[in-house]
Amino acid sequence: MKRKVGIDHIGVTMNFYCMDGKGKILLHKRGKACRDEIGRWDNGGGQLEFGETPEHGVLREVKEELGCKAEILEQLPAISAIRVQNGIKTHWLAIGFIVKVNPKEVKIMEKDKIDDIGWFTLDNLPRPLHSAFRRYIIRTDRIKYLKKYMK
Repeated sequence: MKRKVGIDHIGVTMNFYCMDGKGKILLHKRGKACRDEIGRWDNGGGQLEFGETPEHGVLREVKEELGCKAEILEQLPAISAIRVQNGIKTHWLAIGFIVKVNPKEVKIMEKDKIDDIGWFTLDNLPRPLHSAFRRYIIRTDRIKYLKKYMK
């Protein structure tokens, strides 16, 4: 039987928070091919591949999802993201990165997973937000990291 990452064993993911250098963060609306929370706004991310560093992985994910290069500004403390989605308990070790991208270079590369993208300030975030974004960014002290780069 094939084991499922994040369900049968802990998965490792890198999430990224794209900044434009002018006080806005990029979020995307999850498309029909996403594993959960379709139609909700979220930051980007993806699974760490065997043999790659988190830094390499996050830069690869930005390129795959948004078609652009990114500069890592800061690595956030890792968190254990444990949730129940559709009656299934999931567990991921999430390594967050704040990255800077050129907004003119950003485009949707995974059209089945991303329905829309937009640049937002923290006081004007779109709705509905992904539950993990609300739980691990908005409701915790991690938001202080984003605020540092949104001035």
